[in-house]
Amino acid sequence: MRPLLVLLLLLPGAPTSAADAFAWPDGRRAAVSLSYDDAVPSQLDNAIPALDRHGLKGTFYLTLSSDTLRTRQQEWVSAARNGHELGNHSLFHQCSGSRPDRDWVEAHRDLDSVTVAQMRDQVLLANVMLTALDGRHERTMTVPCGDTEARDGNYVDAVASAFVAIKLGQGGVVADMATLDPMAVPVDVPVEVTGEALIARVEEAARRGTMVNFTFHGIGGDHLAVSNDAHEALLRHLAAHPDVYWVAPFIDIMRHVASERPSPAHASRSGSTRAATP
Repeated sequence: MRPLLVLLLLLPGAPTSAADAFAWPDGRRAAVSLSYDDAVPSQLDNAIPALDRHGLKGTFYLTLSSDTLRTRQQEWVSAARNGHELGNHSLFHQCSGSRPDRDWVEAHRDLDSVTVAQMRDQVLLANVMLTALDGRHERTMTVPCGDTEARDGNYVDAVASAFVAIKLGQGGVVADMATLDPMAVPVDVPVEVTGEALIARVEEAARRGTMVNFTFHGIGGDHLAVSNDAHEALLRHLAAHPDVYWVAPFIDIMRHVASERPSPAHASRSGSTRAATP
């Protein structure tokens, strides 16, 4: 092997596998999806203003029964008009009450007692409601709690055809774009972490040449929170390196993935690691 080639392979961030050869727009080294679940107030108060200050676009997965859809609906409409993506996080955020530490699951919203047909109707209705907010007809979804099993089967399989892509399962940085299942994209769920830890994640994605999908909840408040300072540190780092990171709505990232890999391998979702977060 030529000495120069050896040196290049030893450099930090040098391609080490087929995954690193994946082509991101404008030669960037990684894609970053900044997503926020549950439509909590701190996202309107803190996350969106921070994203806008840095010129970055995020994806907000709305639970359509959330209070902010009633009390602050116009702010979600404005966010969509400003280029942020509104995604589907179901009507009622049904999760399995039989899993560990799920005392908070209300009996009438327990996924264990809901049928696949009921969940399918609710998820598709949520898409209609989102279209009423932003006028868009293509959509992505994050599965509440990563729970797929309704009373009588896997409801995510029943709705997958309605989405460009689905976030499902906790897995951190994508290991290999060639084997990524668009209907089970892994997420990183930060809670009470530092800005340095968040930055380390995007740097890992750049070294791999793949992508990282953050699923935030509260920003500077609300549940499963990340501090404003940590969030700001991540955004500042991303904005300072536009040649390295492609920060875009999740739907845009996954459209690009589809265009680069027109016949993606749809791996079985039965073995996915599910995110145990509400």
